[in-house]
Amino acid sequence: MRSIQDALYNWLTIKTVAEARPDDEAAKETYALFADMLFHEHGVTETKLEKHEEMYMVYYTAHGLEKTARFPSELIDCYVEQMEREPQKFQNYK
Repeated sequence: MRSIQDALYNWLTIKTVAEARPDDEAAKETYALFADMLFHEHGVTETKLEKHEEMYMVYYTAHGLEKTARFPSELIDCYVEQMEREPQKFQNYK
């Protein structure tokens, strides 16, 4: 993944899915993959997440520098919302 912004977006998206579906092993594995990518490819050692009505705020440390990224809630939450609306399309394979 080339940009840290893209890596954080993917990490945050699958994090919300994994938290909404704690029995979904594929979501857990994918979350671990993106967390590993943040660490190894982008030097992210710490993350802190805050959800506000309109935005997710990601506070992180990369290569010793504290930084912030923000993502619109509607872009992140749409995946979980779609899974809740159409559960038949998103079977949980254990």
